[in-house]
Amino acid sequence: MDDKSIVEIRDLIKRYNGRLEPAVDNISLEIHKGEIFGLIGPNGAGKTTTLMILCGLLKPTSGNIRINGSDLSHDLNLIKKFIGVVSQEIALYEKLTAYENLYYFGRLFNINKKELNPVIDALLNRMGLFKYKNEMIGKFSGGMKRRINILAGLLHNPKLLILDEPSTGCDVQSRNVIREYLLELNATGTTMIYTSHLMDDVEKLCSRISIIDYGKIILTGTPAGLISLHPECTSLEDLFLISTGRYLRDK
Repeated sequence: MDDKSIVEIRDLIKRYNGRLEPAVDNISLEIHKGEIFGLIGPNGAGKTTTLMILCGLLKPTSGNIRINGSDLSHDLNLIKKFIGVVSQEIALYEKLTAYENLYYFGRLFNINKKELNPVIDALLNRMGLFKYKNEMIGKFSGGMKRRINILAGLLHNPKLLILDEPSTGCDVQSRNVIREYLLELNATGTTMIYTSHLMDDVEKLCSRISIIDYGKIILTGTPAGLISLHPECTSLEDLFLISTGRYLRDK
């Protein structure tokens, strides 16, 4: 792994029992320190499987992954302290307040109690949620839950943040706040791996992207650079449709 890489994926394969084709089919990627790297593709393309392997939630069939110089297969506990994860599903307790949810997750990260309260207050304030800190999550809108979901993955100040569809179902205002905050975090040195079906968000946030389909990486580069190689494309959405096809992917 060179000095500028924070994630190195080599020849990664993941097969599920009962499936003829691999979900991830021999992919290799390098993600650089300080970038927001977009991994995009249709439903079932292999994005979430790849992220789950990076988080240590799935074991690969074969291949090698190094994160911050550590081998994922041997140093998972060390790597878990280094990364933050924002899942596609809302991973919050509906009957706890916003503060109680974040306090619970903060203690899971072994953050000192005295240090945790100001961290929670600062994060809630930045996301426009401080005045709702003592309200139950079950009463929150979808956009509010998404913002809290992101904060839960940031409490321990991870150097690598993995985001799987972080703004799905958000209103325009919440999406804008999330984008602005992610750019602020990135400016302080946080590296991010970002997946989304919202091509406008990907184009605004990501310095580089890979398009994955049927478990294979089919394109990698900067959004502007990849678009410029295809004169018929005026946006990342155009490029995505040309690269992966226009037919529906319901499963």
